[in-house]
Amino acid sequence: MNLECTNCGKEAVYEAKYNGTALCRAHFTESVEHRVKQELRAQIDLSNGKTDIAVAVSGGKDSSVTLHLVKKILGNRRDLNIWAFTVDEGIEGYRNSGLASAAELCRNLGIPHRIISNRDIFGVTLDEMVKNRPETIPCSMCGPMRRQLMDRITRVNGADYVALGINLDDYAQSIMMNVARGDVDRMLRMAPHTRRKVEGMTPRILPLRRVYEKEVLLYAILNGVKFDSSWCPYYERAQRNTFREILTKLEERTPGVEFAIANFGEQVRNLAPASGTIGVEQPNHCKICGAVSSGEICSVCLGLNRNVEADR
Repeated sequence: MNLECTNCGKEAVYEAKYNGTALCRAHFTESVEHRVKQELRAQIDLSNGKTDIAVAVSGGKDSSVTLHLVKKILGNRRDLNIWAFTVDEGIEGYRNSGLASAAELCRNLGIPHRIISNRDIFGVTLDEMVKNRPETIPCSMCGPMRRQLMDRITRVNGADYVALGINLDDYAQSIMMNVARGDVDRMLRMAPHTRRKVEGMTPRILPLRRVYEKEVLLYAILNGVKFDSSWCPYYERAQRNTFREILTKLEERTPGVEFAIANFGEQVRNLAPASGTIGVEQPNHCKICGAVSSGEICSVCLGLNRNVEADR
């Protein structure tokens, strides 16, 4: 039996079990865009004249939909500049297709697109690092390097914000990972960075924070947003997968649990002071490269076996 849209009675394309509604194509699109508009309004301060927003685009569905929606919702504002960039980690057989997809999307949207790579900045690709250190989880090396490249390209090009394609599933997983580690500081430093600004780090915003991953995928299909569907070859080795599996099962049993976790994380962040001993406003900076770091030497420099003398 086909479901009918709760709002208009037309054939539904999506059943939102978390709120008991069924939505046709038009009302589903409206629902996603409404949530993204709310997040953009809450996360961006447009009162300071010209605002520059960089969008990190990998070419995958989440970042591609993020760029599409930022352009659609904010693209006509004269006080706003939007551009995109892609981090090339150096993953053979994967990143090339993502780069091509990101470049094509940017051309179609009329958005400037830039590329920054591990090879150019660090002198080594992620594939080479994994080969040299097979015992290390690739994501533990990739994440910190990608964040440094993100901060570098956005600072050089004067971005006020960088928009990331992090959906509700990703966001809830990150909160649960920090809870499991008992890492309050890290949870308080999570994006979106609306209250805590960190020197050397471009504030992150998360337009898709209230949109499920499956909703992002359906939105892309229904609205013709092309994306690269290939998977990172190191995906299966990520620690995040355990939390993804747990939350998927919880969501199936109790629809809306990921919204509840996201709300919990936000309430915890809002209860903490904007600066102080918890969620300190200005963390350490690496004494070798100067990047934002939780310790005296950042994980990138440790991974590259850098030392103070060699870096000078």
